[in-house]
Amino acid sequence: MKTLFLQAPSFDGFDGGAGSRYQAKREIKSFWYPTWLAQPAALVPDSRLLDAPADELSVEQTLRIAEGYELVVIHTSTPSFPTDAKFAELLKARNPTILIGMVGAKVAVDPTESLIASAAIDFVAREEFDYTCKEVADGHPFKDINGLSYKLADGRVRHNPPRAMIENMDDLPFVAPIYKRDLTIEKYFIGYLKHPYVSIYTGRGCRSKCTFCLWPQTVGGHRYRVRSAENVLAEVKWIKENMPEVKEIMFDDDTFTDFKPRVEEIARGLGKLGVTWSCNAKANVPHETLKVMKENGLRLLLVGYESGDDQILHNIKKGLRTDIARRFTEDCRKLGIIIHGTFILGLPGETRETIEKTIRFAKEINPHTIQVSLAAPYPGTSLYKQAVENGWLVENEAVHLVNDKGIQLASISYPHLSKEDIYHGVERFYRSFYFRPSKIGEIVKEMMVSWEMMKRRLREGLEFFRFLHAHES
Repeated sequence: MKTLFLQAPSFDGFDGGAGSRYQAKREIKSFWYPTWLAQPAALVPDSRLLDAPADELSVEQTLRIAEGYELVVIHTSTPSFPTDAKFAELLKARNPTILIGMVGAKVAVDPTESLIASAAIDFVAREEFDYTCKEVADGHPFKDINGLSYKLADGRVRHNPPRAMIENMDDLPFVAPIYKRDLTIEKYFIGYLKHPYVSIYTGRGCRSKCTFCLWPQTVGGHRYRVRSAENVLAEVKWIKENMPEVKEIMFDDDTFTDFKPRVEEIARGLGKLGVTWSCNAKANVPHETLKVMKENGLRLLLVGYESGDDQILHNIKKGLRTDIARRFTEDCRKLGIIIHGTFILGLPGETRETIEKTIRFAKEINPHTIQVSLAAPYPGTSLYKQAVENGWLVENEAVHLVNDKGIQLASISYPHLSKEDIYHGVERFYRSFYFRPSKIGEIVKEMMVSWEMMKRRLREGLEFFRFLHAHES
């Protein structure tokens, strides 16, 4: 079938790319690559990947493109599902013969309710959906496709057996050629990455058991299945040769640094290719591995610190202590590795005191930039189950993770700590961290490096102040 893989239109600045954990409007407008859609698009010949938010396409413009296809696969999430379902209904009204399916964590954990939510949704693909989508596009009968849930003629929902996890990750085709073919890479920007950048995965799954993290608990699993170093380096080489404008490659695996010998092998290969790169990392990578990475082109690490309180880290099964994180951060500083640190407010065990403790911790370790999120109890996660069982969250309110403008909302409240206290902690965190003479001096110094950086930081600064204003209102 003539197939479109679609990231549907949304509100301005919606960080809903398939690579993002928390689909919300960020403090600085950001777009991740829709990698989870690019992968099945690479498996389906002559398909197209369309990312409407990044391309700033309206609903009407997107409908005009989509109505010419036979099969449309929409990536959805808990916050975006209502508008994604509405888009599916508008599309079906334009062309009733179009087959419309949805993929993503939301439909993976709640396939029945997702299907009955709208008559326009014909099927949903659970688990890892790459080959499920390919088999649908190839015209296989629905009853024969593992990992598929769909409606029968009488309206009942049928769930086929689950699809086995992909074991040989090298079997998957590269996603970079799909980026080049279908996307405008200049539209993708992240405040802490060089522009333009490209992000890819070198594996799937995460061995960590963090209770809040969506993807390992819903789609990717807790076994880290990886591509060979040779395969990863071959895609990087393709990017270098075919996308010479790319200034940085981001490896978006949840914990790219888990297998130290493999990371060091890839790093040495990247050094030979002469590319600048960044990756996600847990705050426990040993100095010797960090040194190999830095000597071979590593520029930045995206590090989930989450909290400055050890009890909270224990509560969320982070598998990390603040003393280890401090040592890791100091090692990075000595080696010249930049850190973008992420933190979460409102996790189990949070109090007014622990919020202030985390703010002090962030200022002490002083990552170059930070991102502060609110605890997001996505259905399918341990955090969601725990919140419902303890009365911190009313079950049918789980969809209210963002407001109508895309600003993330505090969903969890505790007897001793209200949603409002947690929500306004984000603004206080940002102000306390960034409005320090030393941090302002760092940013000004960075702006002096180039006119391009000056323009970029001024734009981001304007967006940042708008974000703070939205949080105040």
